[in-house]
Amino acid sequence: LWVFCSTLAMYAAVLVFVRVAGVRSFAEMSAFDLAMMVAIGSTIATTIVAKTPSLMAGGFALLLLYGFQLVVSRWRSLKAPVESAVDNRPIRLMGEGGRMLAENMRVARVTEDDLRRIVRSANIVDYTTIQAVVMEGTGSVNVLHGHSEALADSAWVLENVRDYSA
Repeated sequence: LWVFCSTLAMYAAVLVFVRVAGVRSFAEMSAFDLAMMVAIGSTIATTIVAKTPSLMAGGFALLLLYGFQLVVSRWRSLKAPVESAVDNRPIRLMGEGGRMLAENMRVARVTEDDLRRIVRSANIVDYTTIQAVVMEGTGSVNVLHGHSEALADSAWVLENVRDYSA
């Protein structure tokens, strides 16, 4: 009965907080967002299955976490130092023509086998069509490929992406 009531209460609390905080609360757009998702999930799970923390303490912790996320996400959009303090910058792992960027791969701790798996998962057969492979600040990897024009280093899509090979 306790687990049922706790689950129902935490579910209701999350619905309310998500409506107030907005869809950004589910986004994994930065390392901060990912950490918040883990903290929120852990708080919910602990509150549901354990008698301590109490339901009130768990609900208050959720309120604080969503509040922190809302405040930090707003500060990020207004102040560059806040953004750089809470976000990991993306890093370019491969350049045009599928050229591996060894120093960037070393910094990101990505191996050649890791890149092969990433390229396969992007359904790339001809690696020479790759324009860039970028590891985002959240750890996800995006493959830009198949464009007939070369991707200029000054391209908007690569702004703020680290590249130690230059």
